[in-house]
Amino acid sequence: MITIIDYGLGNLASIKNMLKRIGVKSIITDDPEKIAAAEKLILPGVGAFEMGMNYIREKGLLDVMNQRVLEDKIPVLGICLGMQLLSRHSEEGDAEGLGWIEGDTIKFDFEPSKNLKIPHMGWSEISQEHSSQLMHEMYEDPRFYFVHSYHVVCDDPEDVLLSVDYGMKVTCGVEKGNIMGVQFHPEKSHKFGMKLLSNFANNY
Repeated sequence: MITIIDYGLGNLASIKNMLKRIGVKSIITDDPEKIAAAEKLILPGVGAFEMGMNYIREKGLLDVMNQRVLEDKIPVLGICLGMQLLSRHSEEGDAEGLGWIEGDTIKFDFEPSKNLKIPHMGWSEISQEHSSQLMHEMYEDPRFYFVHSYHVVCDDPEDVLLSVDYGMKVTCGVEKGNIMGVQFHPEKSHKFGMKLLSNFANNY
């Protein structure tokens, strides 16, 4: 059973439906008691960083999330904004994050000559930086669907699991022990997303 954290932002139903398609049971909840009993967590998110952190605090979820992830070491997967929230701080709203990954979330800033649009939106091929059960037996030439204007910069290269080329090498996946995050939307990424979510459900 996977517990999808509802803090007011995110494609909750889409993630639950994708998990159902691959035969994985899940619940959507903002109940601290249910999160305290979770076996695995997904932290989704679409929207503003500061608003996301405020909702987590207002719903009284921060302490139980820290307990389960940092102390009890259950697996957690942050998706899109959910991955950014894993970082210490974001330029978006000058806001503090969960701090589970040592790194910061910054805005894309390209020279006009590069002619790159912000947000980075659409399908992009990704590269794997080191081995991980999250990418176990992934299909060849993996590509995922992105929509983001901010990206995570990790202090430690060892925490970078996946990268994408968008004007530069951009971190789009992190992994540090039981803590994982992906910048793209696996729930919108067809067979590649299903495989990644299946790996998270079955390999941790």
